[in-house]
Amino acid sequence: MAWIETIPPEEAEGPLKKEYDEAIARSGEVAKVVSLSSLNPAALSAWIGVYKAVMYGPSPLERYERELVAAVVSQENECRY
Repeated sequence: MAWIETIPPEEAEGPLKKEYDEAIARSGEVAKVVSLSSLNPAALSAWIGVYKAVMYGPSPLERYERELVAAVVSQENECRY
């Protein structure tokens, strides 16, 4: 398995701390997929913006349908989270 350097929540500062705090408010923790971009907070912010647009923005799909699609894709990609 690959190893990627990340900044843990307790060491986050500035824009990264803001993203981490928002992640904790959303789900109670900083998911590993979020921490993967911790060395580039601007990229993390852009990625979170896309995520929010896809999952919460206007769509013909209901919220539960979006989550179902995400879960099926994760399973097909053999994600373990």
